[in-house]
Amino acid sequence: MRGPQDSDGIMRGINMLSRVFSVIAKALNATGTLVVLALVVMINSDVVSRNLFNAPFPGTYEMVQFLMVMIVFLQLPDVIRINRLTRSDGALAVLAMDRPRAARVIARIIDSASCIFMGLIAFAIWPELQRSWGSGAFFGTPGIFTAPYWPIHLAILVSSTLSSAIFATKAITGKRRPEHLHLEESGA
Repeated sequence: MRGPQDSDGIMRGINMLSRVFSVIAKALNATGTLVVLALVVMINSDVVSRNLFNAPFPGTYEMVQFLMVMIVFLQLPDVIRINRLTRSDGALAVLAMDRPRAARVIARIIDSASCIFMGLIAFAIWPELQRSWGSGAFFGTPGIFTAPYWPIHLAILVSSTLSSAIFATKAITGKRRPEHLHLEESGA
């Protein structure tokens, strides 16, 4: 039989995990931001090279495609963490005014479903990562520009796994930003 102390210990553990997830999400977001900066430099350099020297950089188009997907997935966990994921909370906000408990239950259901879907993405990308790593699969035009697929598959796997974990902590705690649970408990 579990007592209230066991429940408090579990919540502290979830809170600590949530803080770890938060740090990792922030690091991935920062990495995504650096990739955006590299992409801006690459595109501007290509434009200058095209216009001044009539010599475009080979592979710019392919790298833009590749890096755009990587940027989205690198920044996704932090966007989820801070509740900035594009969604419609209008009905939930209206419901919360009259029935806050029902709104919290629905929010937990949404977070649980999101956790499952992000987990399914991670599950689906794992074999792709193994195949691309083992086979040396690449994209681009041989002889002009090629790059391996595995980095994008790895970014999708890490991002979707972390996103699933963040949604799980939100669903379990019922808090929209579980890493701040300690602040709410202390009245801050």
